[in-house]
Amino acid sequence: MPNLEPQQRAMAINKLLSLGQLDLLRNSSGLLYRMKDAQTASKMKGSDNQEKLVYQIIEDAGNKGIWSRDIRFKSNLPLTEINKILKNLESKKLIKAVKSVAASKKKVYMLYNLQPDRSVTGGAWYSDQDFESEFVEVLNQQCFKFLQGKAEAARDSKQSPMVQRNSSFATSHEVWKYICELGISKVDLSMEDIETILNTLIYDGKVEMTIIAAKEGTVGCVDGRMKLYRGVNPIIQPTGLVKAPCGICPVFDDCHEGGEISPSNCIYMTEWLNF
Repeated sequence: MPNLEPQQRAMAINKLLSLGQLDLLRNSSGLLYRMKDAQTASKMKGSDNQEKLVYQIIEDAGNKGIWSRDIRFKSNLPLTEINKILKNLESKKLIKAVKSVAASKKKVYMLYNLQPDRSVTGGAWYSDQDFESEFVEVLNQQCFKFLQGKAEAARDSKQSPMVQRNSSFATSHEVWKYICELGISKVDLSMEDIETILNTLIYDGKVEMTIIAAKEGTVGCVDGRMKLYRGVNPIIQPTGLVKAPCGICPVFDDCHEGGEISPSNCIYMTEWLNF
């Protein structure tokens, strides 16, 4: 608005802020303003500028959420004021608090209608912040059973060795479909979840993987490539180091000292050290 005097510009901005039609943002160079969509504006009607600022910070955090400490740092508001605003926004069902598997005693805040990111909830392998080790073991067994059955069917087909070998492979989509049809999971498993399980079987020496070229649009094809898996019988037992639980742990990225999952309280690490 170059044609307006600074005082007129300030009055116009303050009017839009009071009507809830602008977002007030802050960066290292000063204050920034952004036009707010009509839906968000109606939600925040009657809120003061501090509440709007906290809401905007939480909105910018997306589905990974943000800790109250970081909200305090970005807003420069007192912690008591932030806690009051958070409770008010929660009561309006504009935001929600979610426990993070990375730090069970801390909560992150995100918009009420967002589905938390896998890094917050732990994905399919967690239930109420508890790692479902038995569920993971059942999936391991069933995925291996499917691949083993496919390999046995290929061997019994009495065809040429090359045809037998090729027909013994299965795509991750086929394994995923088999697991879904079994109905053993209470949560929706993705292809990525199944590939995580298949990777643990590879590390155990029970499954091998190969990558082939495939047409774009083919189910399971990524960037013109497709992963194929088949069950194998290990020739020799793997060494102790190969059996280290860290190499096959599906929650390796969430493991750190002081967290819900850590080397010091890992029962699998204890069992491995006693082998």
